[in-house]
Amino acid sequence: MAAPLLPGHGWRPDVTVASVVARDGRLLLVEERIDGRLVLNQPAGHLEPGESLAQAAVRETREETGWDIALDAFIGAYQWTAPGGQPYLRFAFAGRALAHDPALRLDDGIERAVWLTPAELRARSDHHRSPLVWQVAADWLAGRRHPLSLVQAL
Repeated sequence: MAAPLLPGHGWRPDVTVASVVARDGRLLLVEERIDGRLVLNQPAGHLEPGESLAQAAVRETREETGWDIALDAFIGAYQWTAPGGQPYLRFAFAGRALAHDPALRLDDGIERAVWLTPAELRARSDHHRSPLVWQVAADWLAGRRHPLSLVQAL
């Protein structure tokens, strides 16, 4: 199926960010409700007007998990088309946990933040929000790290 075209604008994918945050051999993930189904995802979301990709990754992680993070590396850029035909471009970053605010109200739809081992995440592949979840994690586990300077906001 061809990607949707917006009148007068051409093809426009949703631009999203995701963060891989590891601590004590576990990865920070969120359980969220999508159309009534509980799914797993990295802390992730859409780029908002006026922010850089890196700023969006830090913001989304805080909003979805209550964790403040510092980004260490750029993992990669991913292109995916959802089954309904919506195209996505995901920019994934690696970060480290700095501080947690357990009183922070999490974004709508987020049930909770969870720390899973890579094996636990892989074993629950039928609950991944999209194939991007494991691909980003697998790339991080394989050591894929690029300088943050690879992604620039001008």
